[in-house]
Amino acid sequence: MDWTAFSLSLLLAIWTCALLLPLGIIIARILAWGKFKGRGLIEALITLPLVLPPTVLGYYLLSAFSPNSTFGGLYAALFKQPLAFTFHGLLLASMIFNIPFAVQPMQRAFENIAPEIREAAWCSGISTWSTFWRIELPLAWPGLLSALVLVTAHTLGEFGVVLMLGGNIPGETRTIAIAIYDRLHTFDNHGASTMSAALLAFSFTAIAFIYLLNDRYADRKRA
Repeated sequence: MDWTAFSLSLLLAIWTCALLLPLGIIIARILAWGKFKGRGLIEALITLPLVLPPTVLGYYLLSAFSPNSTFGGLYAALFKQPLAFTFHGLLLASMIFNIPFAVQPMQRAFENIAPEIREAAWCSGISTWSTFWRIELPLAWPGLLSALVLVTAHTLGEFGVVLMLGGNIPGETRTIAIAIYDRLHTFDNHGASTMSAALLAFSFTAIAFIYLLNDRYADRKRA
C-alpha cells in the first residue's frame, strides 16, 4: 500500500469537499428554486464532466492552467509558481470535475422541500437566512451527505484528469489511482491488487450507504 499516495488522495478529497460543497449548496439552491433564462444551459454545463471523457477534460484544463494561457499566466505571476503539475492545480481541477457530484444530489434534495414549508416560515417572521439554516439545510441533509460521499469517492478514484494535469510527482500529484497505474507498469501485481481492492471496497461502501440512506429517507416520508 502506497500510504503517501493514499494520504495525498485523502487530503485532496478533504480540500475538495471543504471548498466545493459550500459553493455547491449555493448553486444547487438557485437551480432548485430559481426561474431564469439560461437555467438549462447552466445545468448542462454542470453535467458536462459526467459525460466528457476524462482525457478531454484534462486536456482543456491543462491548456487553461498552462503558464502560456491567460488564466495560468496570471496565476503564475501572482503566486510565483505554475498551476499545472502542482497540488493547487490538482485541487482546482478536482473541484471542476466533481461539480456534478456535488450539485446534483443537493439540487434534488432542495427540490423535494415543499414550497409551503418555506412560505410558512416567512409568514411566521423567520428571515430568509434563518429559514435556510434552520429549515432548508436540515431537510436537505440527505442530499448534502450524498454529495459529500460521492465527491470523496470520485476524488479518490479519478485517474484521467489527474494524470494529464498533475502528472506523477511523488508527494505532490501522485494519487492512489496513479500509484496503482505505476505498480502495474512495474509488474507489482500484489501492490496494485491491494490498492485496487481498497478503492473498490470504499466505493462500494459509499454507494451502498447512499442507497440505504435514500431508502430510509423515503420510508420516513411515507410514514
